[in-house]
Amino acid sequence: MCPEKLSPHPFVIDGVKCNSMEGFLQSLKFKSPEMQVEVCKLVGKAAKFKGGKKKWFRTQTLHWRGEDIPRNSERYQELLDQAYSAMFEQSESFKKALLASGNATLTHSMGKNKITDTVLTVSEFCGRLRKLRNKAQEEIKLAEERKKGDQRKINF
Repeated sequence: MCPEKLSPHPFVIDGVKCNSMEGFLQSLKFKSPEMQVEVCKLVGKAAKFKGGKKKWFRTQTLHWRGEDIPRNSERYQELLDQAYSAMFEQSESFKKALLASGNATLTHSMGKNKITDTVLTVSEFCGRLRKLRNKAQEEIKLAEERKKGDQRKINF
């Protein structure tokens, strides 16, 4: 079980409005920042198909706002972290989907495992989701503890 990256969970990254994570990920295949902005607006299969014909894997280079980023680089991982963090902080629907997964094992049956074949491996995807789900669960727990503490103060 995994919250779907094709789903509309809007967020803004580096001033660019993204309507889904899939739109953001597919935009990285385009060198033109203007085209990236357009692709970031897409959701679901429209986003997936827009980037599907791009042959980024020949050079193993992706792009963001004029920067060429090697797929197998720390910089690329930082960009993925930044995007997922932005979606987590800005999209209530994304947080709700994460929390709805409870403690289920997160999987991605259609994903690929080799970084040379995909812009987001199963491990990269599910690992980030696990980390963010844990953070969301911790936020809920802390809010509940604060609420209990506030109620105790009122009772005195």
